[in-house]
Amino acid sequence: MPGLAHYMAQYDHQHGSPWNKLLHGIGIPLIFAGIILLVLLRWRWGVSCFVGGWVLLFVGHRVEGNNPAFFQGAIYLLVGPIWVAKEIWTFLSGARRGQEHDVLPPKQS
Repeated sequence: MPGLAHYMAQYDHQHGSPWNKLLHGIGIPLIFAGIILLVLLRWRWGVSCFVGGWVLLFVGHRVEGNNPAFFQGAIYLLVGPIWVAKEIWTFLSGARRGQEHDVLPPKQS
């Protein structure tokens, strides 16, 4: 069975468009907010957030020109939020792509 790194790389490959990344960065947290609001019995807000989040994801994939990753397997429903958290962390920390895992600064010669 492939590990998380495999799924993350595949997910990253299918989400290259900046617009798709932005829409996922808004849509996935919105879906989670909708679920939380549904649990808290705020069903109108919950349904609105949940559906709105999914609409943003499908619009992002329309822009990207591909199908959502979860069409390949339900595991991507878990990978998506991890990927968004990684993308947000990368953006906020100022790390360049490919350097997210570097703990120590590069040695200077």
